[in-house]
Amino acid sequence: MLKLLYATEDGTLYEDPELEAAGWTGNRVVPLTGKNTIPLPPGADLMLLPGRTPVGWDVKKEKPVKDIKRLEGKDKLYAVGAILPAGHTRTLLPGMRAYSQAGPLPLYGYTAVGAKDGEFYAAALVTDEAYRWNPLLYNDLTLPKRIKRKKKEFPGNRLVEHLAHCSLDYHCLTAQNIFYERWEAGIPVSPGCNAECLGCISLQPSGCCASPQQRIDFVPSQDEIVQLATAHLEHGAEPIISFGQGCEGEPLMQAPLIAAAVKEVRKNTPRGTININTNAGATEGLKQVCEAGLDSIRVSLISAREEVYNSYHRPRDFTLGDVKKSIKLAKEHGVYVSLNLLVIPGLTDREEEAAALESFIDEAGVDMVQLRNLNIDPYYLFQTVPPADGKLIGIPALIDHLRQTGIRIGNYTHEVR
Repeated sequence: MLKLLYATEDGTLYEDPELEAAGWTGNRVVPLTGKNTIPLPPGADLMLLPGRTPVGWDVKKEKPVKDIKRLEGKDKLYAVGAILPAGHTRTLLPGMRAYSQAGPLPLYGYTAVGAKDGEFYAAALVTDEAYRWNPLLYNDLTLPKRIKRKKKEFPGNRLVEHLAHCSLDYHCLTAQNIFYERWEAGIPVSPGCNAECLGCISLQPSGCCASPQQRIDFVPSQDEIVQLATAHLEHGAEPIISFGQGCEGEPLMQAPLIAAAVKEVRKNTPRGTININTNAGATEGLKQVCEAGLDSIRVSLISAREEVYNSYHRPRDFTLGDVKKSIKLAKEHGVYVSLNLLVIPGLTDREEEAAALESFIDEAGVDMVQLRNLNIDPYYLFQTVPPADGKLIGIPALIDHLRQTGIRIGNYTHEVR
């Protein structure tokens, strides 16, 4: 068994002397053990959860403990969660409950965590190779010099300036890869969007949780896109360029621009993979980009059930049926299709969700499921989406089932050329 972790307001971390750690999924609180956790992976972070009190587990009584008062002179204790690096999928939410009048948590993917013999353990599975997205391989002392060199190489390119800001201020890994000249690098293009997702990390309504990054406020020129994309694909290590980043809206709202840029890039180099991350609501726009030479597409999806999909993504001028239509169109053009499945324990691992997802994958012809820990306050989400009442099968069982269907499982985009 693992010991419960909590923190005081100043961020001091404590290990409870008696209570065990607990995780949460749906309406179920369960103890954390060596069987449902892994050692906290390199590059993971521990985070104090503001406005949330910890929930532990009493081994003798075999039940959760919600009211924990341990430290003399400390009025409040705060729950602690882990933030996982790419390559890992969480299986349980942190054991916690909200203090009265607590606001929504910041937009991160909170994972249950506990401690044993001075080591931390998280409720998670390894679901992809993790080295490319290990935060320890980023933010090194060479980054400012690399940014300076790229600015000199492409003077006046606004995308370089924007990605430099994202790299240094937000520590965005896909932005940094432009300057490290390797792997998947983001090229944002669209200030606008055709959906209003609850967990949008670049634009949130007043009174909700703050966006962790600022959305791009300009549309780059074709030349600005082609310059960066060509250089990355031609000279980068295992290069991928991706339209549709966290700092923008829906890239297909700029479909003619992307299509024209992709055509130019492919005139310059056949090397690497051109990818787009999208909600796939704009089918005609996607057709233009596919015909221009797109290699892969990743479609964000929280649920294959229309009522849940609509309540989270809040599409303005398209439906889940349009998304499926777009995926089929991409397949007809030979494009490799991944689902960006937004995973949250208690919803994704319901029987009815799993059945709808399997049917959607089969009908649309999806090649890969990329599991993405949904960045959102789970209380806020569950108060907003339609209630789920199907049996919980658990995230590990869901992943096992998907693998048995033969579909590829991972966490991020890979080269396809």
